[in-house]
Amino acid sequence: MNATQSAAVAGAAGTSSDRPWLKSYPTKVPLIIDDAAIGTLNDIFRAALAEYPNRVAAESFGKRVTYAELGRAADAVASWLQQQGLKKGDRVAIMMPNVMAYPAAIYGILQAGGTVVNVNPLYTPRELTYQLQDSGARFLFVLENFGATVEESLPDLNLDRVIVTAPGDLLGLKGSIVNLVSRRVKKAVRPFNLPNAVPFKTVLSEGARKKPQAVTVTRDDIAFLQYTGGTTGVAKGAVLLHRNVVANVLQCEAWMRPFFGEREDHVMVTALPLYHIFGLTVCSLFMTKIGGCQLLIANPRDIPGFVKTLQKSKITLMSGVNTLYNALAHAPGIEKVDFSQLVFAVAGGMATQETVAKKWKSIAGVPIVEGYGLSETSPVACANRLDIEEFTGTIGYPLPSTDVSIRATDGTVLPAGERGELCIKGPQVMAGYWQRPDETAKVMTQDGFFRSGDVAVLLPDGQVKIVDRMKDMILVSGFNVYPNEVEDVLVRHPGVMEAAVIGLPDDQSGEAVVAYIVRKDPGLTEEEVRLFCRENMTGYKVPRRIEFRELLPKTNVGKVLRRVLKEEVTRPYADKP
Repeated sequence: MNATQSAAVAGAAGTSSDRPWLKSYPTKVPLIIDDAAIGTLNDIFRAALAEYPNRVAAESFGKRVTYAELGRAADAVASWLQQQGLKKGDRVAIMMPNVMAYPAAIYGILQAGGTVVNVNPLYTPRELTYQLQDSGARFLFVLENFGATVEESLPDLNLDRVIVTAPGDLLGLKGSIVNLVSRRVKKAVRPFNLPNAVPFKTVLSEGARKKPQAVTVTRDDIAFLQYTGGTTGVAKGAVLLHRNVVANVLQCEAWMRPFFGEREDHVMVTALPLYHIFGLTVCSLFMTKIGGCQLLIANPRDIPGFVKTLQKSKITLMSGVNTLYNALAHAPGIEKVDFSQLVFAVAGGMATQETVAKKWKSIAGVPIVEGYGLSETSPVACANRLDIEEFTGTIGYPLPSTDVSIRATDGTVLPAGERGELCIKGPQVMAGYWQRPDETAKVMTQDGFFRSGDVAVLLPDGQVKIVDRMKDMILVSGFNVYPNEVEDVLVRHPGVMEAAVIGLPDDQSGEAVVAYIVRKDPGLTEEEVRLFCRENMTGYKVPRRIEFRELLPKTNVGKVLRRVLKEEVTRPYADKP
């Protein structure tokens, strides 16, 4: 710890003994941030336009757009929305994958004083209807590929207008080719009928005729309603104020900037969808703050196409989740990607497995730097140091201005080394759940900490290690079994590609450990897996049942959905009398 850091500790509430992670901070990383230094996300955007007008802001399908061009598009979106009657605080939904129209829509909505409601474009009509009704969205930007879903939901929605975008919007002549190819792909764009829908190109042309009206947006205005299942599984909107998200952008910059410095050509691989809080903050908003480029990947599940894009790009920064790194690491052609300029590869959203981390480093030359966060924390709360040489298996240290504590179910703060619920406090923590004070009260402690629902251990040096989700814990004859641990052992077997572990009811032990495996080796047998587990785990942790599958249920981000898997396999039993 340097002199500046020591002074910061002395001037802050508490001491380094209360916060052991402070002693482990990198020398140039501040212990606290001035989260009021920048007022709003609009201020960050406008500063980028003024300072980096000619830098590349985003790239999509091989076409690049500068900050000046992105700024003009955002102004047109803001002006058009205001002409349609948008008032400060109105909610506007975006239902798109990572295409060039997305960042333009985000900044246009925010400049107009609106609140962004990010929507997963793979939602069913039922899910879409719920989210738009709950948020009270007045406008919806949707990629044409998902127009049929909106059509089915439209009678139950109270939308002023629907804006239909295309993959090639804002890409000039290249965009026409992109749209033509997209529409030729079988079933990519299902026929739909949306009366009075407006093409995004019309929004840009009509909006450009008049400058947007100036709107006074404050730090306490709502920037995003970020919908999440939270710790209970009930979908609700995390209210993220401008100050929450700005604080997290500044925290990320304070943690990362000392390790990659200033350069004009930073390129962040943006495969994580922008409707997901990780991709939104770490890839999009953070890149705007430092004047970097978002390399937008519209369909990260198309691994061959993704690899071809990487082969043509000079990437410096990367973010992803375990399943994405795993898929890329095993993809043909990945060895032809130039990773020589890659400064770091960060991971979050789900536990990163050691075998995946080792494989990735052998290919890219840099370790996976794991972090941790939630929609409710904007999202980043903890991260490993960026100068690690090997994967650590922890989520690292709390970011500047962030406090954590490990607590028992009754709220008692537990000492280092004991398992309990990870609780988080900091300027990035949400203001609450949208119109759900009862749900907000359930997750906030009396002293202002957010209860994450994750089981963790605080290590002596201040690192945090996630054990598992509290709700995913399996109780076998009174012994706690944590699925992450079992899955980590399973994927170490050379014949296993992916694994998911859940607990199912059992007459003898209360619950039984059940493993679902995607094989790398088609000849892998249950007995081989079971023997391997017995060699690496105590008896009660060994899966009672092992089933092989072609695929595991996942989110669009690539996170394995244990809950969906459990519902799927228990449904036949629930239907029996």
